[in-house]
Amino acid sequence: MEIAELGEFGLIHHLTENIELKNPETKKGAGDDCAVLAFEPGKQVLITTDLLMEGVHFDLQYVPLKHLGYKSAIVNLSDIYAMNGRPRQMTVSIALSKRFTVEDMEDFYEGLRLACEAHGCDIVGGDTSSSLTGLAISITCIGDARPEDVVYRSGAKDTDIICVTGDLGAAYMGLQLLEREKSVYNQQLKEARERGEKLDALPPFQPDFTGREYLLERQLKPEARKDIIEALAKEGIHPTAMMDISDGLSSELYHICTQSKAGCRIYEERLPLDYQTAVMAEELNMNVTTCALNGGEDYELLFTVPLTDHDRVAAIPGVKVIGHITKPELGLQLVCRDGVEMELKAQGWNPLKAK
Repeated sequence: MEIAELGEFGLIHHLTENIELKNPETKKGAGDDCAVLAFEPGKQVLITTDLLMEGVHFDLQYVPLKHLGYKSAIVNLSDIYAMNGRPRQMTVSIALSKRFTVEDMEDFYEGLRLACEAHGCDIVGGDTSSSLTGLAISITCIGDARPEDVVYRSGAKDTDIICVTGDLGAAYMGLQLLEREKSVYNQQLKEARERGEKLDALPPFQPDFTGREYLLERQLKPEARKDIIEALAKEGIHPTAMMDISDGLSSELYHICTQSKAGCRIYEERLPLDYQTAVMAEELNMNVTTCALNGGEDYELLFTVPLTDHDRVAAIPGVKVIGHITKPELGLQLVCRDGVEMELKAQGWNPLKAK
């Protein structure tokens, strides 16, 4: 069987579905944003890990190493917040080739440290190795939470409302913008070679990012939503299910509904979109709703709360109510602006799918 037939999450499920948890300290294994361990009463440990590969998750032709370090940390910190926890420690392992210098790694670690300092997380170790295929980054983040505070993907109930933070699709539009300018640059290099010109004599390439700064920031320097976790705690609101939006809203809704044995109905007109996202989508002849549903890398929070919390959660800055949980037989539905209902499918980013 080709791995692409299963995809990323199908492969994980296939490899882990028969693993039995034998240690009493292991409260949750594979299948959520973090594993959950309990070593002492009144506190549970959250552990998450992410692997980022050059050429798959990032392109160093347009991603500065300082930004890459920052984003690499945020990817993991966001998972801790998605479990309603607080990040505490982080380990960082890197495999790199000889083309990288000490100064390059200093830039990477500067970004990493900035993110960890902003979220009160200590870098406590890791490993380094050589690589023959480019830069590889593996980060493990450790957090904690009280047992009663931990939120899984599986707790959504019928009639719960569905909330998202921030806006959606901007990171994907930022990626499209970077890829477009990269293509223009590579075409100029190709034409210069064909003319027999010396490449080092060419004038510096100036990409066109005018008026698109927000899109670049969302792609190159995303933020984990510590502020929302703190706001929910302050208001005494406990989500019934939650995860971060890394692979796209449609995929994350699928995970919550599948693990909660529920359906959902969300409304196109309620999806939070930034003006720059809409303009860029129109410029590229792309459907902005599709970008919001499937783009990924927003690192916003998707969560459900009881209907009785509607007014309080809707009053939190940066939170938008986009729909509600339904009975499982009603499926996953998108209510379009014209009232037509469409089935939602998990079409978010999948690094293992066939090209």
